[in-house]
Amino acid sequence: MAGGDALAGDLEPGDPVRGGESGPAPLRIRRYRWSDLDAVWSLHQIGLAQVGVVPGDGVYYDDDFPRITEVYLRAGGDFLVGEVPGAGLVAMGGLRRIDAGTAEMCRLRVHPDHQRRGYGARITQELEDRARRLGYSTLRGDTTMRQVAALELYRKSGWRELRREVRGDNVVIYIEKQLNAVVSPLFSR
Repeated sequence: MAGGDALAGDLEPGDPVRGGESGPAPLRIRRYRWSDLDAVWSLHQIGLAQVGVVPGDGVYYDDDFPRITEVYLRAGGDFLVGEVPGAGLVAMGGLRRIDAGTAEMCRLRVHPDHQRRGYGARITQELEDRARRLGYSTLRGDTTMRQVAALELYRKSGWRELRREVRGDNVVIYIEKQLNAVVSPLFSR
């Protein structure tokens, strides 16, 4: 942003977030930019097809993709992508503002050829860190029973289930994580 309008910790589209300093492969995580749209759209479709989520099933929606800048970046959220040299964009995830203290983590995807390498966990951690920097204290999200890897990732990351809902042939699981929760030392064992 020009003229000193940026807040501490703000990112501009295309700014790097973290490089590949850890993990088995050099995943570079950065903020979404408009030129990523085709790759993000493709990754979304591949990820949902992998678990059998299809248009018209009551779970699938895609109206936010042509408006990622408006829906995520300019509305108090963020959208991150992960790239691997030689493979391109292989991971993504977004934060969408719900209210002043709550954001939704959504669109978390890792290309099937790049799963089981920790990329989903890295994107999730970056989004949680970014949500904290943006001032959110609660993250919400949802996934389906079909998305077994996502369920395990959220469980390991400290998310809790709020409720379940049947939509068509899918069971949607609504989840939440308190970002600033402090555990008393009395209960640390």
